[in-house]
Amino acid sequence: MILNPANDAVRRVRNFQLFKSSHELTVDDVRPARAYISQYWEKLQRYCPKDEDSLIGLPKPYLVPSYEVGTEFDYNEMYYWDSYFMVQGIMDEEHKELVLGMLENMLFMFKRYKIIPNASRTFLMGRSQPPLLTTFIWEVYDKYNMSIEWLQQCMPIAEQEYEIVWMGTKKPNARKVYRDLSRFYDINYQHNLAEAESGWDMTPRFNHKCLNYLPVDLNAMLFKYETDFARYYRLLGDRRQVSYWEVAAAARNKTMNELMWSELRDLYYDYNYEKEKRGNVSSLASYFPMWAGMVDDKRAKELVRSLRRFENRGGLATTDVQPLNQYVRGTIPTQWAYPNGWAPLHLIVIQGLRRYGYHDDARRIAMKWIRTNVDWFSRHGVFLEKYNVVQSDKPPVKGLYPTQTGFGWTNAVFERLCQEYIDGKS
Repeated sequence: MILNPANDAVRRVRNFQLFKSSHELTVDDVRPARAYISQYWEKLQRYCPKDEDSLIGLPKPYLVPSYEVGTEFDYNEMYYWDSYFMVQGIMDEEHKELVLGMLENMLFMFKRYKIIPNASRTFLMGRSQPPLLTTFIWEVYDKYNMSIEWLQQCMPIAEQEYEIVWMGTKKPNARKVYRDLSRFYDINYQHNLAEAESGWDMTPRFNHKCLNYLPVDLNAMLFKYETDFARYYRLLGDRRQVSYWEVAAAARNKTMNELMWSELRDLYYDYNYEKEKRGNVSSLASYFPMWAGMVDDKRAKELVRSLRRFENRGGLATTDVQPLNQYVRGTIPTQWAYPNGWAPLHLIVIQGLRRYGYHDDARRIAMKWIRTNVDWFSRHGVFLEKYNVVQSDKPPVKGLYPTQTGFGWTNAVFERLCQEYIDGKS
């Protein structure tokens, strides 16, 4: 892990006082960290309008996850779900052209390849990443007051992505496999590569048999697609299409509740359709249904009560227990697990809590996460892709690759939560 990089931001924060747990963070407390983030976006911006070897040419500039001199990771490609979370920190007028351009790049890749790949590399074309296209479209539409005509250019492409990629039944998109629910997939039909499509690479959720599981988060995101399509056709006044998508969403909700909800544990679990039984790993994937708006008030209350399984001093752990194989020699490390916490999952949970009116819980978790980020920055002058939320002064558990610094989606979620919970905008 790279500590104390020689730059002005680090020198400014070396003497920055670490915050006691009783101290309520203020705008002044987070100002140096936010200044670092503001300057960091330029390091992440790329523009490659023509194909270059394996790098796919894209019409507009975009952001990559991280950049640091002298590391083995040299990102130049645009990633699907990273991009969605990175724009959460720059959804403003200053960055409007960049935000719109990144969405345009996603639509461009789908039109060209009939998939939004894991990232803009030809060798990553065999899989995608967690589907957030309709959410991205609607957030841009609402934030920037885009026209109906603009929406009519975007949503039909998202509808094709839903049908071709996520509801495909045979190669190269054999994802819909059991009772109209979908799985993560890779064209090479390898469990670990399918797990990479989940974005949670790697995780104990699927017991290294990802192709056999119907994931909670994926199917909640597809429910969100279906309700987003209903909203779109409602806006167009097409009642038949509204009804179609509402029925599809209701059917998915019913099946997920039947297969994935545990009355004993008050959580959703990924479903192993080969064995016809739920998995046994409790994870924050269970909160995607809240984020998607597919639970009733009773179930929302039960999910909130179950947060104690994941909540720690530094925020939310990705799973509620330490996987036994995490430190076993010869096994694949599972960085998407206890004791690590990740920015995208914190944002999903916080937004789900707010959607159902649990604003105090959302604020408590947001402030824990902000403090973990700013304390690490105060000590080391960098943001990380993930944090150890159980012992937040200790490094996170490594995965298949070393912990990355920078870091695009961490920076973005931190900035977004500072806007909402420290600037007094929420």
